[in-house]
Amino acid sequence: MSESNPFLVDKSDGDEHGRVVDVGRPIEWLKGGWDLFAKNPGLWVGLGLAIMIVVLFGMIPMIGSLLVTFLMPILGAGLLLGCKALRDGGELRFDHLFAGFQQNTGNLVMIGVLSLFGFLAIGVVTVVIVGGAALSGVLMGDAGALGTALVGLMLAALVGLALSVPLSMAIWFAPALVVFKNMLPIPAMKASFFACLKNTLPFLVYGLVVVVLAIVASIPLGLGWLLLVPVLICSHYTSYVDLFE
Repeated sequence: MSESNPFLVDKSDGDEHGRVVDVGRPIEWLKGGWDLFAKNPGLWVGLGLAIMIVVLFGMIPMIGSLLVTFLMPILGAGLLLGCKALRDGGELRFDHLFAGFQQNTGNLVMIGVLSLFGFLAIGVVTVVIVGGAALSGVLMGDAGALGTALVGLMLAALVGLALSVPLSMAIWFAPALVVFKNMLPIPAMKASFFACLKNTLPFLVYGLVVVVLAIVASIPLGLGWLLLVPVLICSHYTSYVDLFE
């Protein structure tokens, strides 16, 4: 990591759950992500492509999604270790992708297990809402069935989103905290959640910028994603450094 992008901030609350940063910091995260990407762009493109293939494999019903849920914390942690190696003046290697299988693997797998159960629970809640709406529509007769079903679908979508956001916040920094600070899964997820909660506005800005970049990356036949994915992986690391180191 270059000294011009140290990802340290003066404003700190001294909390183990991360610093509070300014709303403009996400731009620095992305700039720092680009700096890390630029250190070895060819290899980063290959690593990003590998991750995209794993994500596509997750679209296979049941088995694919289960395997990806377990694998992503491990593979993600390995890529973060690769980012740290570059930041410390070392080299990025393709086998960094599998470094999570050699360090804190059990705790990384447990993050996957907990996230899986969390998303399954959210799925059950949404199915119950939709099923309840459908049953109500049947009891009301043909006239109200369609309207009730639509309301149920909208409510289920909103509830699913409302529950998925905090779970995603808990997962976001958890692998990094496990591999870099040797935290246990639940404390790591708790720290990740509160770090995201305290920095809601910066993460909203980050999300909006990423949406714009994703649209731009999709224009040239989606080829821009070969650059965007590794840059986002690197910016994930720089955001971790900013908040926790």
